Amino acid sequence: MAGQRVIPMLSYEDCGRAADWIAETFGFEETGRWADDEGRVTHVTMELDGGQFMLGWPSPDYESPAHHAEMCERARKWSETPYVVDGVHVSVDDIEAHYERARAGGAKILSALEDNPGVGQRQYRAEDIEGHRWMFAEPVS
Repeated sequence: MAGQRVIPMLSYEDCGRAADWIAETFGFEETGRWADDEGRVTHVTMELDGGQFMLGWPSPDYESPAHHAEMCERARKWSETPYVVDGVHVSVDDIEAHYERARAGGAKILSALEDNPGVGQRQYRAEDIEGHRWMFAEPVS
């Protein structure tokens, strides 16, 4: 079996808006978009340098991590850590340029650029517009 074997799937309250923001801020390219009969975007596929992930809208009852933290003290508490609690790790070719793009696009930066010699990468952590967490990294030797 060739190709990417693990594809992250994240849920969003406003899937279309999130996909637009992720394209602009994190540099992903949209490869597909589907909507329901009312025009609500329910699924988007995106990729960056051949790596794919999916966004979806599961139901009107879904709450994003950011929205959930507004309503729930425990979620607010675990959201205080700068680490990726549940999220996506993305390898990029130019971490400095990616970091600047994310900052300029309004991503909430959870940890500034840093070297992580334990895993051999330079990295930063960010939160998207609905509170999902991302780690972007460039391998270093």
